Amino acid sequence: MAEAVSGVPRLAWRLSIVAAAAFLLGPIGAHYGLTRAMTGFLVFDLGGVLAIVSFVLGLIGLLRNTGAARSTALRGALLGGVIGAVFLFAATRAGGVPRINDITTDTEQPPRFVAAAKLPENAERDMTYPGPSFAEQQRKAYPDIAPLILPIPPAEAYARVKQAAGATPNWTITRDEVAVFTLEGTETTPLFRFQDDFVIEVRPEVGGSAVHMRSKSRDGQGDTGTNAARIRAFFAKLK
Repeated sequence: MAEAVSGVPRLAWRLSIVAAAAFLLGPIGAHYGLTRAMTGFLVFDLGGVLAIVSFVLGLIGLLRNTGAARSTALRGALLGGVIGAVFLFAATRAGGVPRINDITTDTEQPPRFVAAAKLPENAERDMTYPGPSFAEQQRKAYPDIAPLILPIPPAEAYARVKQAAGATPNWTITRDEVAVFTLEGTETTPLFRFQDDFVIEVRPEVGGSAVHMRSKSRDGQGDTGTNAARIRAFFAKLK
């Protein structure tokens, strides 16, 4: 019995080390292109889960052991606790949003992807808007996502869109069609290097122009609110 109990502190400590390695190597591997973005993200998540487990095991070891075993359990609990706290904080910030990854300012006539649909990376992806299910979830979660109305002609509004898009970090423009006032591009997220597609349309509006935008993630069923945040941030620049 004593040997089985004394094994808990060792397990907590070793598991916390594995958790720390996964927690750090996941983002590093994705950021520097050593792994796919989703692979790095999953490794990061695994590190967070293992950290929580090691924290719990460390607490058990603290309660059941003394001496060197107790010190080992403490190290496991501390390392696992710190990593677990960071992981839970990140998860909490990303929680509370629906598992949708395609956000648009017009759910009835969403801007259409043209250039993005031709990219090799999207060869097996359906780039059409998912429809009423996504629209309803978006309305509930992001009621503020709507077209930006500008009191200027469409040509002037589109020029402003191009200027703002060109000055946005991590954006790559893939389509610039002045005839229909449409701009497409991709954004690479800073840490995990996920690539998302976006399309921006300027439509005539009474007294000015309406800027519509659609943003879609390539990976995962959800986006942790990233696409809605991207639209908000870009519209803030245009204002």
